[in-house]
Amino acid sequence: MDPTTSTAAAGLTVAGAAVSTSALHVAGVPLGLHADVLLAGFFGSLVSIILLNTVPGGMDTWQQLLRTSVRRLAVAWASSITAGYLAPLALLVANVPPALLLSMAFLVGAGAQRVLVALMRRYWPEAEGG
Repeated sequence: MDPTTSTAAAGLTVAGAAVSTSALHVAGVPLGLHADVLLAGFFGSLVSIILLNTVPGGMDTWQQLLRTSVRRLAVAWASSITAGYLAPLALLVANVPPALLLSMAFLVGAGAQRVLVALMRRYWPEAEGG
C-alpha cells in the first residue's frame, strides 16, 4: 500500500470536515445559522466598529465607557446574526458563487448597522424618534 494514499485521504477528510459545518441549535431547535458565517459577520462588524467608528463613544466617565462598550458588543452581536441570516440571501440575490459566502458574510456584518438604519428610516420614519 502506498503511504501517500492514506495521508492524502486523511488530508481530504480533515479539509472536508473544516468546510462542512453543521447548523447551530438552541434547546434542540435548529437556527439555520452556521458558525463560520457568524464568525465572518462578527469580524466584519469589528472592522466596522474599529476602523469606521460606527459606534462612537465618549470617554468622560466610567459609566459612559461602560455604556459604549455594551453598545459596541450589542452591535457586534446583532451584525453577526444579521450576517448569518442575510449573507446566504445576498448570495442568491447578487448571483454570487457559493465559494464567496464568508466574504459576503464579512461585508454584510460590516455594513449591517448602516444598512438597517437606512431601511428603518425609509420604511418606518416615525420609529426614529428615539
